[in-house]
Parts: sequence; structure tokens; C-alpha cells
Amino acid sequence: MKENPIRSLPGIPALLFLLAIDAVAIYGMLSAVAHDSHALLGAGALVAVVASFCLAGLYMVEPNQAAVVSLFGKYVGTVKENGLRWNNPFYTKKKVSQRVRNFESGKLKVNELDGSPIEIAAVIVWQVVDSAEAVYNVDDYESFVHIQSESALRAMATSYPYDQHEEGQLALRSHATEISQHLQQELAERLADAGVQVLDARISHLAYAPEIAQAMLQRQQANAIIAARTRIVAGAVGMVEMALAELQKNGVVHLDEERKAQMVSNLLVVLCGERSTQPIVNAGTLY
Repeated sequence: MKENPIRSLPGIPALLFLLAIDAVAIYGMLSAVAHDSHALLGAGALVAVVASFCLAGLYMVEPNQAAVVSLFGKYVGTVKENGLRWNNPFYTKKKVSQRVRNFESGKLKVNELDGSPIEIAAVIVWQVVDSAEAVYNVDDYESFVHIQSESALRAMATSYPYDQHEEGQLALRSHATEISQHLQQELAERLADAGVQVLDARISHLAYAPEIAQAMLQRQQANAIIAARTRIVAGAVGMVEMALAELQKNGVVHLDEERKAQMVSNLLVVLCGERSTQPIVNAGTLY
């Protein structure tokens, strides 16, 4: 089922023409009554009834709206001309909005790739691009969009971990652009048969489920502390190496291995300690 554009007549000229016919028919009926002509009265009444029935062919199409036209259950075509239009009064018209629409899914509770329960929600921007498919391929295209969007969001959430555990691994929290593209592609495949185009899909809410949120927060804090300590230690080791190399290069002092080890230990304590150290000045000999 594909959209088939058809033409329609301008509604205002058709309305004026039918009203004029009605006026002429009524005038003829009055004249028939005055002249006691039953034949003229019957003809006038028939013309008035037909003209009034043809008024049922008038309908209005707003901007970014389509009228799906059918005749006794058979699809005839789609009218997209704006304004007051006229078609066969036997046609059935169903109007479909082709404006850009959006909605936010409810907060879904799902298990991510590692099995941890999370809460996730998304904002979906969509538009009907084929009115015939939207009307005839699915029973209720708006409900279809909402249900399939939640289903696609669940499927996507179970395909990725919440946090990145390995280098180059895609995660829900750290790769928003890639995740949004995947969700949009998933939705496009599911909604293509309903004549719906997905313009954008982005995660609007992402969090661990309340029952594990505190534990996961502690794990994130521990990972952050480990990463910070690793960087501090790496920087301290580099500074110690530079200090020893400069002392040896300039010949300021000659240290044996034991004294070097003691100096390295003291420098690491100073550089890696969380609190400022209190120096002890040696007023005697070096040893």
C-alpha cells in the first residue's frame, strides 16, 4: 500500500455553484406551487435534493495535513491541497496529520548488557510521510508508534553496558551520539511499514535503578579515586626520576643506592600524600 495523490476541485467555487443550483431549484418549486404544476414541483425538489447531497462532498484540508479518500472501502487516493476542497460525495475522507510530532516515553526499567537494572527514557521525533500506509497498514498508527518506540528502546538498552569498562567499548552513558543513532535506526526499521519517518531519537533519562544506585555510585567513586591515584603516582615517579637525573648530571651530590632509595621514598611521600608534609631539617652530616 503506497500513497497515490489525486486531484480535487476547489471547494469555494463548488459551494457557490451548488448553492446557486439550490436557489434556482427552490425558485422553481415556488413557481410550480404558484402555477399548480406538479411536474415542475417534482423536478425542482429532485434538483434541490441532489444539490444538497453534493454539498457532502465538501471538506477542508489544513496545511501539513492529508485526506485519505476511499470509495466503499477501496482506497482511491490522497488529497494534499490546502483549503476547502470538493470530491465525490460518496467518497469517505480520513484526515491524517503530517506535522512533525514528538513524545517522551515513560521511564522503563530494564537490564543493561551486564545485567544491572537501569531506568531509561527517550524523546522520539517522528512524522507521517505516507498517509496510505499509516491508515491501512496498521490499525492505529499513533498507538503503533508509541508501543514500537518503547520496544525498540528496551532492545537497545539491553545491547550496551551502562558504563564503559574497556577501551573503545560503547556505553549508554559515555556514547550518547552513537546510542542515539542506533535507536533511530532501530525505530526506522520498526516503523517503516506504518508510513512513519523517525527524525530524531535521543535518551532523555538514564540512571541506575534505585535499589542499586547507592552501590553503583560507590563503585564509580572508587573507580574515579583509582584513576586519580594512578595519575598522581605516574606523575610523582616522573618527577623523582627527573630530580635524580638532574642531581647526578650537575654533580651536586653523589648518592649510593641506599641513599637513592631513601630519597625516592621521601619524595614519593611528599608528592603522593593527601596532606602537606612537615619537613625535618638535618643540622648534622648527610649520613
